[in-house]
Amino acid sequence: MEAPVLVTGGTGTLGRLVVPRLRAAGKDVRVLSRNSGDPQDGVEYVAADLSTGNGVDAAVAGVEIIIHLAGSSKGDEDKARNLVDAAAQAGVRHLAYISVVGADRIPVVSGIDRAMFGYFRSKLLAEQIVAESGIPWTILRATQFHDLVFMTARQMAKMPVVPAFAGVRFQPIDADEVAARLVDLALGPPAGLVPEMGGPRAYEMKDLVRGYLRAYGKHRPILPIKGPGRAARAVRAGANLALDRAVGHRTWEDFLAGRAARGGV
Repeated sequence: MEAPVLVTGGTGTLGRLVVPRLRAAGKDVRVLSRNSGDPQDGVEYVAADLSTGNGVDAAVAGVEIIIHLAGSSKGDEDKARNLVDAAAQAGVRHLAYISVVGADRIPVVSGIDRAMFGYFRSKLLAEQIVAESGIPWTILRATQFHDLVFMTARQMAKMPVVPAFAGVRFQPIDADEVAARLVDLALGPPAGLVPEMGGPRAYEMKDLVRGYLRAYGKHRPILPIKGPGRAARAVRAGANLALDRAVGHRTWEDFLAGRAARGGV
């Protein structure tokens, strides 16, 4: 019987797209989450906590391929360390990790930097842990998903005046396009750090917000602000972009039209 593919973060934005693609490729899937659940059509759910390591040894037992998607605004390095420690003991032969464009280009050195852009530093540290684990690995960096930009714009639109970082651009990408690439990589041979994935266009932050407001018939004034610190300067210079790797196809406008057509905000 073929070993299942373990997916951490399998119930998240990217994981919900990765799991069915693995099933379509004929793979059984084991999803690591905080809560166990009943098996469903070739997918089993195991309870484990990557932050503490509790249950991780059992989750990786008998697994040959891991797709590591679980992440948060901080602490990704701790999750990665607990995962690779268990995976190395289990003899995992391929660990695929999703990271973020700019992880190695955005300096996070001060308290202000950490507060605003600590996610990039955490991702870089997790990358290093994966690369130094002794497990054959693949790392894919992608720009921000449409879903994250959407949630940010929706929250900001609740304010009477919407602040937007001046001079900052984002290059949102469709999560399903990233899922397709990541599954192909995970089921192939370990490839190290592969070319980045960026969305088809880069937008100023104010234009992303305006697009959201227009799609939902909302009206808010937008206040440009300048983010302080070295990390913010790097982002203004485009360190979070992959303009030479604009391989995504679905635009922000396409995503918004799809969301609006389904109803809700």
